[in-house]
Amino acid sequence: MAGARNLATLVGRLLLASIFVLSGFGKLTSMSGTAGYMAHAGMAHSIVYPALLATIAVELGFGLLIMIGYKARMAAIVVFLWFIPVTIMFHILPYREAAAHGDKMGALMQQINFLKNLSIMGGLLLLASFGSGAWSLDGGK
Repeated sequence: MAGARNLATLVGRLLLASIFVLSGFGKLTSMSGTAGYMAHAGMAHSIVYPALLATIAVELGFGLLIMIGYKARMAAIVVFLWFIPVTIMFHILPYREAAAHGDKMGALMQQINFLKNLSIMGGLLLLASFGSGAWSLDGGK
């Protein structure tokens, strides 16, 4: 039973972190495109690049920590906290704008992405609470 639990925890950690690692790598390899998207979303031009660099560090850096299970509890908390303003700025505000303009499909897509983020945040809280499991670099601490 412990072997199955350890395997499930490892696979769950890899699946949970994969969205962050892939997204962070994508931002790193397309910084100008991502910066343009962030500015288009309403972020002040003066903070676009600092926010982009912080986002890459959080997604790629802490995502990798979650994957390998090193300081995964701390990494999960950092990513959880980072996800709050990201979800508000890139999903709640655009949802409200789409709904106000009668864009039902746009509003639906933002609602789906908002709910996806909530689900991921739930997984991050579970990881922060229960640890990374025995098959991790820090042994589940």
